[in-house]
Amino acid sequence: MPFRRSLRTDQSLTPLYSSSAHIWVLELVPARDPFSVAGLYDYGPPGSSLQSNIIAEWRKHFIVEEHMLEVDTTIMTPAPVFETSGHVARFADWMVKDLKTGEVLRADHLVKNVLEARLAGDKEARGLADAPPKEDDKKKKKKDKAKPTAVKLSDEQVKEYETILAQLDNYSGPELGELCRKYNIRNPDTDNEVSEPQQFNLMFASSIGPTGQHPGFLRPETAQGHFLNFSRLLEFNNGRIPFASAQIGRSFRNEISPRAGLLRVREFTMAEIEHFVDPEDKRHERFSEVRDVELDLLDRHTQAAGSTKLTRMRIGDAVDKGIVANETLGYFLARIHQFLIKIGINPARLRFRQHMENEMAHYATDCWDAEIQNSYGWTECVGCADRAAYDLSVHSAKTGHPLVVRQALKEPIVTEKLVAEFNKKTFGKTFGKDSAVIQTIINGMDEALLSKLQGELLQGSTTVTSSDGREFKLTPDHLTIEKKTFKQSIREFTPNVIEPSFGLGRILYALLEHSFWSREQDVERGVLSLPAVVAPTKVLIVPLSAKPEFDPLVRDVSAKLRKAGVFSRVDDSNTSIGKRYARNDELGTPYGLTLDFASTQKGTMTLRERDTTGQLIGQIDEVIATVIELVNGTIDWAEACKRLPAYDGVQAVE
Repeated sequence: MPFRRSLRTDQSLTPLYSSSAHIWVLELVPARDPFSVAGLYDYGPPGSSLQSNIIAEWRKHFIVEEHMLEVDTTIMTPAPVFETSGHVARFADWMVKDLKTGEVLRADHLVKNVLEARLAGDKEARGLADAPPKEDDKKKKKKDKAKPTAVKLSDEQVKEYETILAQLDNYSGPELGELCRKYNIRNPDTDNEVSEPQQFNLMFASSIGPTGQHPGFLRPETAQGHFLNFSRLLEFNNGRIPFASAQIGRSFRNEISPRAGLLRVREFTMAEIEHFVDPEDKRHERFSEVRDVELDLLDRHTQAAGSTKLTRMRIGDAVDKGIVANETLGYFLARIHQFLIKIGINPARLRFRQHMENEMAHYATDCWDAEIQNSYGWTECVGCADRAAYDLSVHSAKTGHPLVVRQALKEPIVTEKLVAEFNKKTFGKTFGKDSAVIQTIINGMDEALLSKLQGELLQGSTTVTSSDGREFKLTPDHLTIEKKTFKQSIREFTPNVIEPSFGLGRILYALLEHSFWSREQDVERGVLSLPAVVAPTKVLIVPLSAKPEFDPLVRDVSAKLRKAGVFSRVDDSNTSIGKRYARNDELGTPYGLTLDFASTQKGTMTLRERDTTGQLIGQIDEVIATVIELVNGTIDWAEACKRLPAYDGVQAVE
């Protein structure tokens, strides 16, 4: 297909070397045309279904369970929106150029890849790591990582490199350039020196209208659409907070060097939540439900010390100790963890890393990334930040429209304060055009200065001085200062925002790596152990014969599954039943139903489970009811084995 790369989700699978094990992932194959551009991918039918199922589960887990308000805002966004939000000035990465070829590389990735390769080479030289397998010449292609070379480093060098890698996200552009010079970091593909880092804005610029008079950008995130519609969302929620809005949609980033498959692309699907909360009360009413959830945390202080050691901790304890800023942020970290585990992410390869001071936005209170380990290392897949009131404040200041909450107080707040009252007749007559200057001076005084002024007036007169040094003498004929009582029944404030942001393509890719394995008895037989909730096809229907008498049974079973909302597929190809099951194991289909000659005579059908290859047998309707419950998650395979007898592979038929 022109202008794209294809994500092949059929039987095209290739191993990626990682440590001493093979990790299998769905192969990413460039389109066979001259217009292919890096960072753009198409999903085939199984890939599209997998992404749709992840989105459907995300919607249930967050939007439905948390009563969120779902929105769908525009992708094309007028430039003033991103000028106001700061994206035009600051949404950038640091890049370097190969001084001879002009190839552009992302600076932090270059440092990371080169230093990791040197550490891997050190382990190989010390005999601590297996040598990587020889690469098939037919499959050689440009890599995102530097190739390890077996060179032993000193213990001091190893520690120094590990410290740099632990703190890498905290380095500025000039500091990355200093690292390249100090450690002789070059382009690993050419061994050429690289330039000093320069900032590159990641947004795609465009124009709106036939004359191009309205500049715009393809959105790099969905968040700004939430903030621009805050007043309408607040009204829809009857003027009450806390509440959350959610959006699933496409975003675009003009990545510097997108070489890591689906982990770094230029067009991708995001799922974002903006949870609006009272800045004076960031408790969460459901925090007690997740207080005991345990997470593997990598806090900023550990990173600053040059370590990547994880601390396993209950989220309740992390909030109580101030490691996580508040209950609402902690609540979402736990819910993110629960979602990722539910869809099949390996919990042993999931961590939550806190942003270091230099990488966190200046307005943010706290920020954590859910990082998932894969063959490319640890990859940020979900960000969860306390953005304070920055976004609503800047848009309100720019537009003049107050993006605030007006909250009726249960009990009015009664306060007393000194107030200056001017005698308009004598004040204006005495000071004329300077009246406004004097009023500004006095109205800007705090309680202490007004009290002092009050005492001086009681003594007969006082003097105030303007910014240009002019003095004005005031008497009680000009103004009086008295204490007055004020009753406040409405509190007005700008909400803070807690923002969980999901990169669904990255999650999908990591899920594929975590789910794929090969059977011990046959390494060529791959299995994609996707949970049924996200598997593209839930049930495979396999008729043993192509004879006409099987057709009504296949139609009946398929119709009953379809009516129950279970997506199934019929494989009536001429290959053996073993091969049919094997190729659908690679596609992640969790259950298989086999219709054989006993089905036509006795009305029985077998049920096969993907991972164990165990089979059960029963009457067709009984098996259908069981597999529907398995797919819906109301029973597990152990319970199914109690309901249906095991199939021994033999049935008596006439």
